Amino acid sequence: MFVDHLQLADFRSYAHLDVPLGSGVSTFVGANGQGKTNLVEAVEYLSTLSSHRVSSEVPLVRFGTERAVVRARVQAGLDDPRQLQLEIEITPGKANRAKLNRSPLRRARELVGALRTVVFSPEDLSTVKGDPSERRRFLDELVVARWPRFSGVRADYDRVLRQRSTLLKSLSGRSRAVSPPPEAASTLDVWDAHLAQVGGELLAARLRTLADLAPHASQAYADIAPTNSQVGATYKSGLELSDQMSRDELTEVMTIGLKQRRSDEIQRGLCLVGPHRDDITLALGPMPAKGYASHGESWSLALAMRLGSFQLLRGDGVEPVLVLDDVFAELDNTRRQRLAGSVLSAEQVLVTAAVGADVPVELAGRRYQVADGEVTPDE
Repeated sequence: MFVDHLQLADFRSYAHLDVPLGSGVSTFVGANGQGKTNLVEAVEYLSTLSSHRVSSEVPLVRFGTERAVVRARVQAGLDDPRQLQLEIEITPGKANRAKLNRSPLRRARELVGALRTVVFSPEDLSTVKGDPSERRRFLDELVVARWPRFSGVRADYDRVLRQRSTLLKSLSGRSRAVSPPPEAASTLDVWDAHLAQVGGELLAARLRTLADLAPHASQAYADIAPTNSQVGATYKSGLELSDQMSRDELTEVMTIGLKQRRSDEIQRGLCLVGPHRDDITLALGPMPAKGYASHGESWSLALAMRLGSFQLLRGDGVEPVLVLDDVFAELDNTRRQRLAGSVLSAEQVLVTAAVGADVPVELAGRRYQVADGEVTPDE
């Protein structure tokens, strides 16, 4: 799978942009602040309807305009000439509109899965060093990349969690000895059932994906880093979980956990049980990476998690677009060479760099200069 052509209108710094791409390596070189990352961010947004840089859509729309359009022609593969045209119209404060082959889709998220991407950027360091929310986000993004329908499952879980949290907040401050009114207790039972059902499904996907990812990430780290340390990734939850559990078993575990913690939740006005509270413990050898790994080790581990994701998706029969956003400047020469060798087999690699010399010659491919809102082929 690869992006054959990219068009932007009022996206980030670009009023209009029309760039022919293609399979293999494409490198965008330019000084900081010229719009290199904006290009690959557009490809990522078309794939996932999210950005690795911002949580709000407002910065995605060029200042002074009301909406942005990202459009791309995507070819199924090197040996598969079938093509799709994907389009998303981003309007902050309103529902985004999407088209597939020029036909409007009922909901924008139906576009998710038509293009698969794996994006590594400096922000990924937070997967190792940041809060649990960063690791949950990483894992959920990979779940959706494997099974696009989980975009809807995540949205359902977030919706139920908000409703349940609102109810708990309205009941907060009660003593453990004082039961909530019967009507509120009955409503809470309903939300508990919904949360456990959707949460059990999300947990099953997370646990399976993390178990499948671990060997790929460990191999990727060994391929990149000069020293061979075993990568560990363990799912951490307040519930007793196992990746051998079925979805129904995980739903039951969540149901029991919600019943056991109800008094605490009501007193604190918070939802204390569920996937939104979980974490992933990353380790190098016997030591946890957070707090113990050096900057170079943390950077290599974050990169290995993305490259492991890339290999996992390939193992599932998907050839994602690999994006390396400003990666090489942070790596020493040994790691640069090892990384270049590990990604050459990808159908498409999109690279950004402030200094062209930072990109190994093995990744020559097409080069574009990015400056003042213009993207020109490097002759």
